Amino acid sequence: MRLFPRTARQRAVASFATGAVLLGALASPQANAQDDLKQEQKQVERDLHEAAEELEHSSDRFRRATARFEAARASLAEAQGELDAVRARLDEARARDEQMQVKLEEAVQRLAEAREELASGQAALADQREVVADTVTDIYQQGDPELLAFASLLNAETPADLTHRMQAQDVIVGRETRAYDDLHAAEVLLQVNEDEVEDARDEVAVQRREAAEHLETMRALTIEARSAKQRVREMVVDRRDARAAAAKARQRDQAVLARLKEREQRIKERILRQSRNAAGGYRGATNGLLMRPVDGYVTSPFGYRTHPIYGYYGLHDGTDFGAGCGAPMYAVADGTVMSRYYSSVYGNRLYLNVGQVNGKNLTVVYNHASGYQVGVGQRVRRGQLIGYMGDTGWSTGCHLHFSALQDGNPVNPLPFF
Repeated sequence: MRLFPRTARQRAVASFATGAVLLGALASPQANAQDDLKQEQKQVERDLHEAAEELEHSSDRFRRATARFEAARASLAEAQGELDAVRARLDEARARDEQMQVKLEEAVQRLAEAREELASGQAALADQREVVADTVTDIYQQGDPELLAFASLLNAETPADLTHRMQAQDVIVGRETRAYDDLHAAEVLLQVNEDEVEDARDEVAVQRREAAEHLETMRALTIEARSAKQRVREMVVDRRDARAAAAKARQRDQAVLARLKEREQRIKERILRQSRNAAGGYRGATNGLLMRPVDGYVTSPFGYRTHPIYGYYGLHDGTDFGAGCGAPMYAVADGTVMSRYYSSVYGNRLYLNVGQVNGKNLTVVYNHASGYQVGVGQRVRRGQLIGYMGDTGWSTGCHLHFSALQDGNPVNPLPFF
């Protein structure tokens, strides 16, 4: 499985999408449309291959460690986000709990006040009943008010006396009526107080039930917050371990690269010695001096760039070609195989000494091959099969990393083609 940087992966996906759109738009029985389609498909393949090549020159160990670190960092961010979300919900629940406690306390207070009013109403009703009883008793001790009133009216001697007696009767009857009205009012007020007590009791029950349910929510959120916090702790440890593993892998890569540089320096010294001792050679235009080493397309050019893994700004000292695993590789010019060895970085390498070109020694280097058909000291001819493309060493896929050296120093090989 190849590892792709995010930006490269996005670019590759975008290119693939573009190719898919053009696939539908350009599908035509006409030959020129088919040619355009093939070119577009090749471009998509080049973009995908270039995305993979951006991870060249880092070991599988380091890429795996880096991927693990990135995954751990993403998991930590996700776990922290979950913890923050749970804490926010828990804070809201706590605020809600405080509000519910206030409502419960208010409901309990209303119930207490209603009960006090009920007790007062019960006492007032008892007093009113005693008043009614005393009043009615006092009235009837004089006899039946209605009979006394009738007899009084019969005994009236003059109209004025009759009026007076009727007014007196109204006072007696009104006194009894008022006594009963006051009693009824006290009874009505007592019923109101009883209803208020009942309502307040129901409200307290509702608030207590809601508080109990909310308490369960609080407990669940608390457990969830503890779990999320523990996951964050675990992710912190995992990220720390992954970072340490990546750092260790990087140190090992740097040690490997340092040994490779030492070997390359020794080869450069050999090239310089040969250059000093050489005479004659080719002089003239270099365009077309070399043929392409493989029948493929450029996936990554020569030049300075930021390393996608290590982050440093450095020279990509060759040109990468893509043509598929096992594709034949050819000698770009007549020359002698100067060196051939295996590097954990470049895989199977081969140095082909082309000779003096405009006063400088020109040597070309093939990298990542699955194998070579020629050996050290062998003289080869331009266009001769020398090996097959592979993905040995620190490679993310089959390709040829082709370098050109002038007096041992890397130069862009494309102007020589």
